[in-house]
Amino acid sequence: MNSIIAVAIGGAIGAVMRYLIAKIPFLSHHDFPWMTLAANVIGAIIIGIIAGLLLDHPKLTPVQVAFLKTGFCGALTTFSTFSLESFELIQSGKYFIASSYMVLSIILCLGGVFLGRLMVA
Repeated sequence: MNSIIAVAIGGAIGAVMRYLIAKIPFLSHHDFPWMTLAANVIGAIIIGIIAGLLLDHPKLTPVQVAFLKTGFCGALTTFSTFSLESFELIQSGKYFIASSYMVLSIILCLGGVFLGRLMVA
């Protein structure tokens, strides 16, 4: 039961952070979905930090891990939004923007996990 509550609280915090990222004015530029990309990259860095901490300092409890990974990062990152935005860009014929967004999302988010791991190594 503690893990469920931890996931719920972490999810609430992650969802609010995701909402606040979407409100950053300079990220809402034209057709490219900058807000979703930013949320996913930030989430990737954070989950990389968490994974690194778990390897080097396995003192986090299962409840803390559930709070951080499943709750917070799960609500912060937005793969379903990424998928929908990519689909809509393709559907509207914006192939270059769609492919740029998909490639940048994969490269930057994998890089974010790597960076997060390096930050705690």
